[in-house]
Amino acid sequence: MTIRHSLQVYFIMGSNNCIDNPLYVLEQALAGGITMFQFREKGRGAKTGTDKQKLALQMKELCRRYHVPFLVNDDVDLAIKVGADGIHVGQEDEPIDSVRRRCPEHFIVGVSATNVHEAVEADSAGADYIGAGPVFATATKHDAKTPIGLEGLAEIRRLIGNTPLVAIGGIQEKNAAEVIKAGADGISVISAISASENALTAAQQLKLRTIVN
Repeated sequence: MTIRHSLQVYFIMGSNNCIDNPLYVLEQALAGGITMFQFREKGRGAKTGTDKQKLALQMKELCRRYHVPFLVNDDVDLAIKVGADGIHVGQEDEPIDSVRRRCPEHFIVGVSATNVHEAVEADSAGADYIGAGPVFATATKHDAKTPIGLEGLAEIRRLIGNTPLVAIGGIQEKNAAEVIKAGADGISVISAISASENALTAAQQLKLRTIVN
């Protein structure tokens, strides 16, 4: 599966994003059809040190079982240590050229972009995919930037050409199809799955909305 196809339903989660056991939530999401997973263990109540590493390894093994790429957010050392498939970095994290030097050749390197300028820069720097957003307002990230809207997403698509593009920020079942029509290859969600009553069903429904005729 190409990176573009793997971005279809991209689930991001840490242990503090869900009420249920995070391993249970992840397995349900995998069974429901998510196509990529990012371990993002940040914020209040997040695990650190050996606890964080242990959870990362357990999540990686689950992803392997379902043949879904496992990425780590920001923590390059952890990603290398647990044998992840890749790393996702934000604008304030380690620069992409430095990440490339440290990581294995096969690593997927994704970069966040909160506006057109950042997206073009990330594309020029050689990001394997760009995570653009927030598209809509979101309460999951307390430091989220101003939403770029569907127009901003469409403009990023126009400027980065065929570079794989995933949208993030306030994406739910009701607006997922609009995001795909605006030019994204996939949707990236946290609470739409992690805070749902049934992660399996939530993942299935989101996946259906990304298939635009």
